Amino acid sequence: MPPRNSAARVQAVLDIPLHRFVGVQLLDPADPAAGIWFPVGPAAQNQVRLLHGGVVTALLDVAGYLALMPHLGDDEHAVTHDQAVSLLRPVSADRRVELRGTVLRRGRAVAFLRADATVEGTLVATAQVTKTVVPAG
Repeated sequence: MPPRNSAARVQAVLDIPLHRFVGVQLLDPADPAAGIWFPVGPAAQNQVRLLHGGVVTALLDVAGYLALMPHLGDDEHAVTHDQAVSLLRPVSADRRVELRGTVLRRGRAVAFLRADATVEGTLVATAQVTKTVVPAG
């Protein structure tokens, strides 16, 4: 696995097919931990053209992982073992959703994270994510 802050390790996250399909982009390419954004295009919509709850749930997890990445050693990875999401507001088609993660606490084997999704500064979803730190590779 590439070093934790390497462009290759971040690119591997962005290249996950679901992330590419939805159109995930970094908010700040110079600081991947700053978060991600995606458009509520057809790939992220439900049958009534609103943001699909499963898409935002998955991407809240991604924002949390990117926030945690600088806290992981080169020989470490983290996998989600618990996630609680609150979907607070519906989001219309063609809006831009921004997601930011925060590391609340990194222990030796477990990390506790929060991630928020906003549209034009309004909170639309939030998550508490617990990740287990595992050996990379």
